[in-house]
Amino acid sequence: MRGNGLQVTARLLLASVFVVMGGYRLWAAYNGAATPGSTLVFSSAELALGLLIAFGWRLRWTAALAAALMLVDAAMSHPFWSLAGAERSAQLLHFMKNIGLVGGLLLLMANGGHHKRRHY
Repeated sequence: MRGNGLQVTARLLLASVFVVMGGYRLWAAYNGAATPGSTLVFSSAELALGLLIAFGWRLRWTAALAAALMLVDAAMSHPFWSLAGAERSAQLLHFMKNIGLVGGLLLLMANGGHHKRRHY
């Protein structure tokens, strides 16, 4: 894995969200939970992107795809603007969590994919 210890830890923590949640939904579907096809596709992409980020594979592109996925998920799954009361607060929290993940993924895009050149 590339990067210093802090970068690797941050990358693994970002990746863990995708691996755990994608894997959890796929496991639930495997065990008989009623799961729409779109959720299976989303969860498979989420799991794959999380693993690729964890292993540091093409970080700029992988982080960009993961950020796009989180933006789409935020808008489609957490429409706080159309709700009221406690439900609005709960969905706003989830929406902002996704936006925070996008911020972390943008940092990963900016800093995580650099190869250090050796000068001889």
